[in-house]
Amino acid sequence: MTALGYSLGFAIDTIHTLKTWEEPMSEATPESRWDLTTLYTAPDAPELTADLEETKLQAAAFRSDYSGNVAGLDAADLLTALVRYEALSELIAKPQLYAHLLFASDSGDDVAKCLSQQTAEFGNLMSRELLFFNLEIMALSDEAFAAVSADPALVPYGHHLGHLRRFTPHTLTEREEQLLTLKSLSGVDAFTRLYDELSASLLYRMELDGVEREFTGEELLSMLHHPDAIVRERAFTTFLKKHEEQEIVLGTVFNTALLDHSQEIELRGYDSPMAPTNLGNELSAKVVARLMEISEQNYGLAREYFELKARLLELPKLKNSDIYAPLPGADKKFNFTEAVELVKSAFRQFSPAWEEIITAFFTDRRVDIYPRSGKSGGAFCMGMTPSFLPYVLLNYTGNLRDVATVAHELGHGLHFVLAQKQRLVNYHPCLPLAETASVFGEMLLTRHLLDTESDPGVKIELLCAKIEDIIATTFRQNVLTRFEERIHAERSEGLLTSTRLCDLWWEENGRLYGDSVEMIEPYRWGWSYISHFIHARFYCYSYTFAELLVLSLYGKYREEGASFIPVLEEILSGGGSRSPVDAARLAGIDLEEPGFWQKGYDFLGELIRELKGLVEG
Repeated sequence: MTALGYSLGFAIDTIHTLKTWEEPMSEATPESRWDLTTLYTAPDAPELTADLEETKLQAAAFRSDYSGNVAGLDAADLLTALVRYEALSELIAKPQLYAHLLFASDSGDDVAKCLSQQTAEFGNLMSRELLFFNLEIMALSDEAFAAVSADPALVPYGHHLGHLRRFTPHTLTEREEQLLTLKSLSGVDAFTRLYDELSASLLYRMELDGVEREFTGEELLSMLHHPDAIVRERAFTTFLKKHEEQEIVLGTVFNTALLDHSQEIELRGYDSPMAPTNLGNELSAKVVARLMEISEQNYGLAREYFELKARLLELPKLKNSDIYAPLPGADKKFNFTEAVELVKSAFRQFSPAWEEIITAFFTDRRVDIYPRSGKSGGAFCMGMTPSFLPYVLLNYTGNLRDVATVAHELGHGLHFVLAQKQRLVNYHPCLPLAETASVFGEMLLTRHLLDTESDPGVKIELLCAKIEDIIATTFRQNVLTRFEERIHAERSEGLLTSTRLCDLWWEENGRLYGDSVEMIEPYRWGWSYISHFIHARFYCYSYTFAELLVLSLYGKYREEGASFIPVLEEILSGGGSRSPVDAARLAGIDLEEPGFWQKGYDFLGELIRELKGLVEG
């Protein structure tokens, strides 16, 4: 839930778009696509139309019953209103969630495209219809709110109501909020949709093994794991050059999104572009600033690893197209069945109940597995509502990192399942906690593989993969956040040319790479394919937060063993019912302790030393 209404709850992981290249998968079957019939039997199902009609009736009745009356409700009546509001929000969400999954599986399908737009417009209409409810809760005097919220019956809603009221100073009148919501359809939301459709539609021609043919963007990015350095650079160059060809559209989309945000924070009285995200994440600007400062102080660890990776690849210096290159002789592939068994084994060792939860994703066919033209790139898990089970989208191509992505997305799925005991308003975890189970799942997989592997060469490969994942989810996300800070600050002063966007991107990446990595010239356009900049302002620092938090949680698990399992499950099952500070406190972690963030980077340093020991031993 957002401050003023329902939003689709799902995580799209840009750090997992770098798949391992291999020939197209031969395992793809109709059963390897997800089954959405548990939501609706078809896009034209009568039940879907009926739900839309029923929603309109219920929304009108809800508004008639409560508009202008919230201040006069006692605790019992407010509880009844909240229960009705949640049921109505779920009814609004179901068609949108279904349409989004259809669109993600094939953005080129006209039926999916039309239904996605129809349900988005309908959701926008319903959000405007229901805006009054949260606004009137915000408008309650402190005394009236304290009196009604003290009732024990409202305890399950306590965190939601308290968090909602923190947005009061930044909330406009109902009419103004309605107009902003209405205009977003033909404004920033339309540009976001254009960005998504353009990104999914791009096809690329490149020569490989003496034959020129067409590739998807996902296939080209997967070649960053190709054993041939020339192929890696050519693939990345081809991918980036295609984005450069779309300079007019991409530059316009970015400038529009930045301008829209700049105008909104001015209208709402926020003191910085990041402030709404921090407020939504229930984190102070001081905690976030400290997280980013400590990350930058540890950039040297990344450079140390990059220099070691260059030695392993027998290169004088890495190019940034070489960072994810496989090591010489590292050609181990996993079919999808093997990948799932590895992930299940890793989860089972932690908790047999966890294995049961992730197994159900496959028995229920809630996973879309292989890449194909028109399908969304990367990977995500869509958390639905407490009444509907989550779905996972993958683009599986067969390497060790793909196996890690399976663990990551099923970790998200596990998190959503455990949180289903929550009310809808508390179901979705805030962004910094949203990555907790996913990153923890990856840690379980890595340790399981290291403990069961006897070949030193494979262990080196495993450690490289884990270290690169940590670098990607901490340092790289910090780079993205610093870049985002700068483009928001500069856009508030005027239009950003594509050249300026490229220059800012180059500068921030250069701060991380230093002299250890040579950036290829087309990488100036690397900003243009990061969807988080368009979809969610300042999402990226949540990855850094989650990775470092999980490293601490995993350290607690290593120290405490099985007694730690209920603690982690309590954190995850809390969904969005606690702030990150309160959730971490359950595990005895103080996020405001000065040395907390450094502990995570100390763990990364240990992994690099372990890798060096294997390489030099």
